[in-house]
Amino acid sequence: MAVLTGSSTAEVDAPLEQVWALVEDVERAPEWQAGLKGIHALERDDEGHATLCQTEADAKVRTIKSTVRFTYNGPTTLAWRQEKGELKSVDGRWELEDLGENRTLVTYSLEVDLGRMLSLVIRGPLLDLLRRMFVSARAGELKRAIESG
Repeated sequence: MAVLTGSSTAEVDAPLEQVWALVEDVERAPEWQAGLKGIHALERDDEGHATLCQTEADAKVRTIKSTVRFTYNGPTTLAWRQEKGELKSVDGRWELEDLGENRTLVTYSLEVDLGRMLSLVIRGPLLDLLRRMFVSARAGELKRAIESG
């Protein structure tokens, strides 16, 4: 079975709190994360964070829908795990580290098991393309979204 896994890291010229504000606003992620078509909150915590969401991602061969549970440990970690959906499993996280002098190190990690059916159509060059889009580019996308805003 095909597994899409990896991480990306970038140094962002912004304080930790500013970076965390964008990361924790998961419903805005499709505005700056390529391939992510939508995130819609199904449940919220007492602080208003979206904790259970319906997500839609463009996997090139079709749109993949998942229900994802987010865990907030601000201002340094946002983690998520698929609770149900078309993929066998999804686990991801953002980790933020304050570098001082208004700079933040961001690391994005993702592990997706496509499952048997999707592994039949998503493989080889397409799997590599999706890895670049959904993993390798993420930290740079966050950096651009913060620094250009």
